[in-house]
Amino acid sequence: MQDHEIVDLYWARMENAITETNVKYGKYCRKIAWNIVENAEDSEECINDTYLSAWNTMPEERPDLLAPYLATIVRNHALTLYRKTHSQKRGAGQTALALDELTEVAGTSSTEEIVDLSLLSGHINDFLAGLSNNDRIIFVRRYFYVDPLSAIAAELSMSESAVKSLLFRLRQKLKDHLMREGYEL
Repeated sequence: MQDHEIVDLYWARMENAITETNVKYGKYCRKIAWNIVENAEDSEECINDTYLSAWNTMPEERPDLLAPYLATIVRNHALTLYRKTHSQKRGAGQTALALDELTEVAGTSSTEEIVDLSLLSGHINDFLAGLSNNDRIIFVRRYFYVDPLSAIAAELSMSESAVKSLLFRLRQKLKDHLMREGYEL
């Protein structure tokens, strides 16, 4: 089923919209949730919350592409759940590592809040648009999808150390870009 057909089901308030969404994007959403919360039950909770959010917001929104729309929703639910379950102590998972890496750019421990600010999103998108396709893929996979370094390296036929070095340079470039845009870091 095409995205516009699934969106039409949401607009018609047909319950099979959620079923069709799950058929087409369930695996995709579960991977995003799993990369952040690293727990099957919590991932399923995020997926259910995502479908409910899509159901509740679809009349207001009419996305052309469902994948990025759902990815944003599931990522936000997963990060909220992650923060709740790790409020006392950060674990050693990929989420904490990825957020710690971005802390170097932000210069603060509240990286999640800074990255989520809508004012920064335009500057970050401009930064990403200026990167090569390979660099953009690596950056987005690490900091949006929270993929482990090993998975990124394996898919792109690179060593983990090469990916780690590239991400370090990209974070430095992002920091320089944001400073040029007037952000005090």
